[in-house]
Amino acid sequence: GGGGEDASDPADHNLELILEHNKRWVAETNEMDPEFFTELGKGQSPEYLYIGCSDSRVVASEMMGVGLGELFVHRNVGNLVVANDVNLLSVLNYAVAHLDVKHILVTGHYDCGGVRASMENVDHVPPLENWLRNIRDTYRLNRQELDRISDKEQRTRRLVELNTIEQALGVFKTGVVQKRRVS
Repeated sequence: GGGGEDASDPADHNLELILEHNKRWVAETNEMDPEFFTELGKGQSPEYLYIGCSDSRVVASEMMGVGLGELFVHRNVGNLVVANDVNLLSVLNYAVAHLDVKHILVTGHYDCGGVRASMENVDHVPPLENWLRNIRDTYRLNRQELDRISDKEQRTRRLVELNTIEQALGVFKTGVVQKRRVS
């Protein structure tokens, strides 16, 4: 923690529990499979790059039923593929050019807080407001279809779908993917 925090702060206690859980997990994992960490240390060669939302309720590897080392992951609010996002572009370049992933999965999910926030007439202040502008652009591109949906929940669900499609198209526009497609 930072300055001025009481040592008995519940957040500190929760952090201690997390660290204890990690130690217990390492011990149990070593007991079940003494070669587990040795094998992981040999490197990775995942076939998939997963680009998804940062939502804490979504765990990509569990949802897809894949093990450690099988899925390279990039997550952000709203599962966005933004042309000037250096973090995403670094992950994408590393995955395609160095890990030789075969498939890139762009996944959205219903009840996405980023999509919901983008539909509000509220200034979420930078940098979140700047980020949500990307989802708002997807709304603008599909305004006629979306505005015909009177039920707000159904309109939100459809924007999740359209946003995911738009982000998948964004992947195809990147240089590293274009280069891979022509080679």
